[in-house]
Amino acid sequence: MIKKAMILAAGFGKRINPLTLKNPKPLLKIGNKTLLSNTLNFLESSGFKDVVINVHYLGEQIINYIKNNKFNLNINIIQEKDKILDTGGGVLNAIHHFSDLPFLIINPDTIWNSNYSNEIELMEKLLLNNAKSKCTLLVVNKSKSFDKSFKGDFNLSNNLIQRDESDTFQFIYTGMQIIRPEVFLDLNSKVFSINEVWNKLLKTKELYGVESKNDFLHVSNLDIYERLIKDFKH
Repeated sequence: MIKKAMILAAGFGKRINPLTLKNPKPLLKIGNKTLLSNTLNFLESSGFKDVVINVHYLGEQIINYIKNNKFNLNINIIQEKDKILDTGGGVLNAIHHFSDLPFLIINPDTIWNSNYSNEIELMEKLLLNNAKSKCTLLVVNKSKSFDKSFKGDFNLSNNLIQRDESDTFQFIYTGMQIIRPEVFLDLNSKVFSINEVWNKLLKTKELYGVESKNDFLHVSNLDIYERLIKDFKH
């Protein structure tokens, strides 16, 4: 079983302004939990042991939060001090923590729950039992999204991710993927989006997906955040 994960927590959270002018997005609360603690607790309950967190914007707040709260995980924090490295660059900057083994990448702005643990197992099986698969994304039909404004990111056919720009996309990326470190070997840029990795794997048909059956709750903007808070109070 995959035991290592990376949480992407370096972003500016501009779509949640003004709340993120003084607080990093991962430390915003839904109910009585921060988005970051919800993600860490989910990883722990799903059997993960080692977690890497990258930080940049208001990163000291996240570092102090980890220091002042107990999590039963081995947590390493990587600061992107000079400039933010974007999603792909952030992972590449931390790649030495994962040796040559597949690992999970997760965004803290999705509200994860225990039902997702079974889907991690499905993602892992799909990746490990298929030599062609270099990365497995967890995607969800956009009809199951709390935020109805999403236009979709991909289509899915027999677990193969597809993205023909002429198509209407039915599936949204949930913010969780399992990836093989080898896909970063020939990348020379320091700052780049994980989309560059996906686009390369799309061309070689090495990008796969598992369809989530969970309702997709994602803190995408200020309005959605405020609506989610109200729902969690009931």
